[in-house]
Amino acid sequence: MVKSTRTEYLPIQLRALQIEDFPVVVKWSKDHAFCLANGWETGRNEDELFSWWHNCVHNHSHNFLRLGIEFESRLIGYADLANINSISSEISIAIGESRAWGHGVGTNALKQLIVYATVKFRTQVFDAETHETNMRSRKMLKKLGFTEISRIGSEEYMGKGTQLIQYRYNKGE
Repeated sequence: MVKSTRTEYLPIQLRALQIEDFPVVVKWSKDHAFCLANGWETGRNEDELFSWWHNCVHNHSHNFLRLGIEFESRLIGYADLANINSISSEISIAIGESRAWGHGVGTNALKQLIVYATVKFRTQVFDAETHETNMRSRKMLKKLGFTEISRIGSEEYMGKGTQLIQYRYNKGE
């Protein structure tokens, strides 16, 4: 379990996903809270899960990138850049170990992902979306300087229908 709440001291690293990470993904798929929070089907077939993970590892899309979030030499989640172009991208994370939620891991990972995208793709504008009832995510986005730009759509989160909130962070401002 993550013990610090000081994000600047957490040794989080972003790295390429690996097929060898699959046993960790299986554990996530058995964590009911994680599945509810991330829209994962519970009781997922392991062969189907492996096929999905294989596609994640071997993704060669020019406008989508998924990186692993590593803490204390173990994979604890993943971070995504989607719809990448020279100006903007969508940004998201999923922390697979629900017991690590609320300890700054996501904040630290998103900070690193923003730096990575700025250097590698020259991205200046980052869009994110979260559920109205996901207070941890909303707090994290605000802490990182994201501002709410709209409330469009709804989706199930933690087993209940909830409003979606869209956020934006402009690194150039």
